[in-house]
Order: sequence, then C-alpha cells, then structure tokens
Amino acid sequence: MSSLLNERDLRNESAVVWLEDPECLDYVRQALDKTARRRGRPRYARDGRMIGYTELDEHAEADPDSGLQLRRVFFLLPHDRDTEPDGLYEEGAPGEAVDPRTIEPRRVGAKTPRSQGGHTAVTGSPPPAESRRASARASADSRAG
Repeated sequence: MSSLLNERDLRNESAVVWLEDPECLDYVRQALDKTARRRGRPRYARDGRMIGYTELDEHAEADPDSGLQLRRVFFLLPHDRDTEPDGLYEEGAPGEAVDPRTIEPRRVGAKTPRSQGGHTAVTGSPPPAESRRASARASADSRAG
C-alpha cells in the first residue's frame, strides 16, 4: 500500500515503535501489513529492513475473514537513499516514502522537502559523503597539477 493511507485505517494505533533512530533518515517507506497480533514486532517478509512499526490499542478488531490485524510497518529497501546516497533516490523518493519525523499514531506520515528531495534539497549542499568525495578529488587534483 502507498503513502496514501487513510487515517481511518490508523484509528486504533496506540504507539509507534522505532527499531532505528528515525532522525538519521530522510525518509521511510510505510505500508499496512496484516499481522497476527496487535503488539510486538511483526513478521517482516520484504527485502531490506524494518525501521519501525505501530502497535494497536485494545479496541482494534481483527479482520473478520482472516483474523488478522492491519498495522503500519516502516521500512527501507536495499536501494534506498540511506544505503545508496548516489543511487536511484539521490533526488526524489519512492511513492510510499514519508518523512519519519512526521509519523505519529493515528496520523499518516507526510512528504517533506527532506523526504522527497534529499539532503541537497534541504541544505543546498551535497550530502556529507559526496562532500568528502569532492574534497578528496580536489585534493588529488591539486597534487597531480
């Protein structure tokens, strides 16, 4: 499911649990997953890694057909900006990406300039890794010339 989640789907969320510090990430992907329990770490069956998840309150009802709960899961895939800063999402972001700083229980995460544009869009300067590479290139050029 995309970032176009409906707050109606999130009405029984009681907490967001982060497995990694969201302050270090420009974006996370969010999706609604069917899980067997209201609380605790849900199973994760995607590539990449789970960054966090929501827990549900005692009023959350299971789907009558499957007996499963709908819970949000926050994750990143191997080709996302955090692991490949010069890759596909150096600028821009996947459709389901939201800024983790905007995530709260019962509130759909938001897209921000940081989540959608990357480090350059927010600060006007390249990300730290690119700055280090540029400095190294400049230093090598000055030694060679």
